[in-house]
Amino acid sequence: MSLAVAVVDAQTPGNVGTIARAMKNFGLSDLKLVDPPELDPDGEAYGFAGQAREDILPNADVVTFEALTEQYHTVATTAVTNEDAAKHVRYPFVTPAELAADLAGVDSDVCVMFGRERVGFTNDELAAVDQICSIPASETYPVLNLGQAATIVLYELRELTVDATQHPDAIDRAAQPAIDGLDGQFSDFLEAVGHPQEKRPKAQRLWRRLLGRAHPTGREVRTLRGLFRRAQQQIEE
Repeated sequence: MSLAVAVVDAQTPGNVGTIARAMKNFGLSDLKLVDPPELDPDGEAYGFAGQAREDILPNADVVTFEALTEQYHTVATTAVTNEDAAKHVRYPFVTPAELAADLAGVDSDVCVMFGRERVGFTNDELAAVDQICSIPASETYPVLNLGQAATIVLYELRELTVDATQHPDAIDRAAQPAIDGLDGQFSDFLEAVGHPQEKRPKAQRLWRRLLGRAHPTGREVRTLRGLFRRAQQQIEE
C-alpha cells in the first residue's frame, strides 16, 4: 500500500507548505494538489515547508478531485460530522487514532485528503470518497487550522509510514548488579542518618519500588551512588 496526501483548493500557500513539512516529518512524500494557489519558490509555501521544500513541494502533482477518487481509496477529513446517518451525507466516521488500523487492512493505494480552510469539503465531495476521518475536539470550537489538522492526522498514521523514529528502541537500563549496589548504599545511608531501626524495612521497600518504576540508566545509578557516598562521608565526619 502506498499513501498519498491531497490538499483540495487551499486558499493559503502557507498551509500547503505546512502540510508538506508534516509529510516530511512522518515519512510521506507523495503530495497531490487540487486547484492549488500559486506556490512561489520564494513565497510562504516554501518558507513554511522546511526541508520539504527540497523534494515534496517541487514534486507535487496537480490533479483533479475525480482522478483521486478513481485511483485511490480516499479518506476525507472534516471537523463537522454530526451524530447520525440522518444528519450527514457520510456516517460513521473514524478518528485519526483509529484510522491507521483501518488503513492497514486496505488492499489498494490510499489518499488522505484535506479540504478548504473555511468550508472543508462539499457534501457532494464527501459523498464521493470512501471514508471520513474527524479529529475529536471541543464541541464549542472543533475547527482546527488546516495545517494543524493535517499534522495530527499524519502523526497518527506514522506506524504505517515511518520505519524508525529518532527515539531509542528501549531505555538503556542500568545492569541489575549496579541497581542492587545502589539499593545497598541506600540501606547504609539510612543507618548513617540514624533513621529509626523499626522504620528502615519500610523505607527500603519504598526505595526498591521507586527504582523498579524508574528503570534508572547506568549514569543515573552512578550519580546517585556518588551523592549517597558524599552525603555519608559528610555525616561520618
